[in-house]
Amino acid sequence: MTEVVGVRFKRAGKVYYFDPSGIELNPGDWVVVETGRGLELVRVVISPKQVLSSEITEPLKPLVRKANEEDIRQRGEFQGKEKEALEQCEEMVARLNLPMKMLSAEYNLEGTRLTLFFSAEGRVDFRDLLKELTTIFKTRIELRQVGPRDEAKLLGGIGRCGRPLCCTTYLSEFNPVTIRMAKEQALPLNPMKISGVCGRLLCCLSHECDQYRIMKEKLPHIGQRVITPMGVAAVVGGNPLKETVVVQLESQATVEFPVEEVRSEEERHFREKGA
Repeated sequence: MTEVVGVRFKRAGKVYYFDPSGIELNPGDWVVVETGRGLELVRVVISPKQVLSSEITEPLKPLVRKANEEDIRQRGEFQGKEKEALEQCEEMVARLNLPMKMLSAEYNLEGTRLTLFFSAEGRVDFRDLLKELTTIFKTRIELRQVGPRDEAKLLGGIGRCGRPLCCTTYLSEFNPVTIRMAKEQALPLNPMKISGVCGRLLCCLSHECDQYRIMKEKLPHIGQRVITPMGVAAVVGGNPLKETVVVQLESQATVEFPVEEVRSEEERHFREKGA
């Protein structure tokens, strides 16, 4: 067995696991960890726990220490400089006429590394920009290009539902979303209606897709002949959430029935034969 602690670098970021090094920790505590970008201040989201050693795919890095007041003060100081750094970078990008959109800036805990996130249609030659940034900030600079979904996660916003974007509030990873999911839920295939602010298919299309699929399995197929309390009819639609079937009677009237009140003609013939 191996003891691990789960931490997040950002509010809705991916959970990373470290060796708690015997430090007593609770969710919400701030701790200092060492990464490829130097020391970082992160928040505990999963208390130290024992897991099977076979579940650990890579060697765990130990926590450096539990954060103290100086760490938190220092982090706040550099956070205050991030907006200024981003504005300066935007001015340089405009002056150099580079086809890139600056999104955010992040210092590590010690201020020895500044990471600048940007989006662009394609590859960008930012060597001149990098030289100027290194001269001005006198620290190590990393320019990182991100895609449309990550851009939305960095900037935030309001979704079509009127609530903050899922990716900025709780969605820690982007799972594949396909047009088939929209079809499963009988949604209009208009890109304007099923796309998020990032321009990609709405992440929430995957939230209820499995439930729709399970419910639809209970419903008869469209065009199928069924027996209803009002006689023989043909299925013309259904509502998976309500678990109802819409049928057209021989009189051409359209009626909606709970799925348990409808049975197929094959089922009726089987019951009659059994009787």
